[in-house]
Amino acid sequence: MIQFPLGNFTVGSGKLFFILGPCGLEEEDFAWRMARALKKITDRLGVNFVFKASYDKANRTSVDSYRGPGVAEGCRILGEIGKELGVPVTTDVHTPEDIEVAAESIDLLQIPAFLCRQTDLLAAAAKTRRPVNVKKGQFLAPWDIGPIIGKLKHFDCQQFAITERGTTFGYNNLVADMRSLPWMREQGVPVIFDATHSVQRPGGLGGTTGGDGALAPVLARSAVAAGVDGVFMEVHEDPSKALSDGPNQIPLSEIETVLKQLVAIHEAAHPDS
Repeated sequence: MIQFPLGNFTVGSGKLFFILGPCGLEEEDFAWRMARALKKITDRLGVNFVFKASYDKANRTSVDSYRGPGVAEGCRILGEIGKELGVPVTTDVHTPEDIEVAAESIDLLQIPAFLCRQTDLLAAAAKTRRPVNVKKGQFLAPWDIGPIIGKLKHFDCQQFAITERGTTFGYNNLVADMRSLPWMREQGVPVIFDATHSVQRPGGLGGTTGGDGALAPVLARSAVAAGVDGVFMEVHEDPSKALSDGPNQIPLSEIETVLKQLVAIHEAAHPDS
């Protein structure tokens, strides 16, 4: 099993960790509020935490949808948050040029699901020597991550994880197959489960993506019981006002309870970890 350090913990060691934060990097003050609040909660619970926010939502359904502050400003904000709060930070990267900027301040480079097989993007991420998290495309079977693993290793990347975020199921819908989690881990890579994107209804609201956010904690509990290394959940102080992916985000007021449940399930299902 691949293992690599991230902040003050080791991914792939059997210790559960969480990637938490809003979908989009909306405003600097908002990002700091969310990061500080999540840091207090995760410190209180004694769990490992990576702060996430996207500087550019480049694959929005509509051209009129909010995207974000851009790579330079977004990575500056995330880098300062990570440094001051002492937490690893992660964000999506979309082009090799973006990666050059992001690698200066981002601890975990995230390859979006739609771009998971883009060879030039994987090569650029590997070149930075930063850890990489590849989100498995909605169009891929669990065993189809093999060539992605092969590309990363070809480019001498030894620190990476794969994230399950649901599979296309008919029109405007996704399904999370819990069998995919052990099937992917059997390929020797740490596996993260993205609970909030797995409940999306892509394009389900016409010009925007809908979803069933209330089901995200349900899927997260199932994934932890099945065995994952990390859980990814987008969190917002008021999902109804989120500028992107609001229907799928977990309210900040509820995340502590969700985390407590997930930790308890992990300890019960995997007592030796």
